[in-house]
Amino acid sequence: MTDKRAIRVAARRARADFAPAGPIVVAHAFLHRLRPGLVVAAYLPIGGEADPAPLADAARAQGCMMALPVTVDRATPIAFLPHDDECEIVDGPFGLSQPAARDKGVTPDIILTPLVAFDRRGNRVGQGAGHYDRAFAAYPRAWRIGIAWSVQEIAACPADAWDVPLQAIATEKEWITP
Repeated sequence: MTDKRAIRVAARRARADFAPAGPIVVAHAFLHRLRPGLVVAAYLPIGGEADPAPLADAARAQGCMMALPVTVDRATPIAFLPHDDECEIVDGPFGLSQPAARDKGVTPDIILTPLVAFDRRGNRVGQGAGHYDRAFAAYPRAWRIGIAWSVQEIAACPADAWDVPLQAIATEKEWITP
C-alpha cells in the first residue's frame, strides 16, 4: 500500500480494534539519554493513540522538563510549551488537549511523536497536516521517537522529500532502532 490516505484508514482501523496487552516499552536506550534539564516533548493521546506516559514518567523521574505540543491550525507550526502538574490543559483544534498558551515555547531535546503507521526503516505516516514533519525540520538535533501500537507497523511507509525519519519507535512489544 503506497497511498497515505489508504494507509491512514487501514492503520486507524487496526489501532481502534486493538486491545494492548501492556504499556509502551521503556528501553534502556531511552533511559540512558535522560538527564536533568533535558526537554522531552510528549503528547496527550487521542483516538486510540498509544500513550507515551511510561516514557514521560521515566523522563520526569530523571529530572527532565516536560513539554506538550500546541496546535493553532493546519498551517501554523506546532510549538512546544512547558508542562507540569499545575499546567492548565485546554481544548485545542482537531480534538487535541494542550497547554493553555501561557508560556513561551521551549526547544525539545527529545520528541515523542504519535504515529498512525510506521515501518522498520523509521518512516512514518502521521495525521496528514505535517505538524511533526515541520517540528522535526525546526529542531533537527532533537531525538525523534515514534510511539505506536505494534498493529500500526506496515511493511513500507511511502516517504516524501519533506518526511524526516524517526530514530526510534516504541511499541508495547519492543523498542525499534531503524
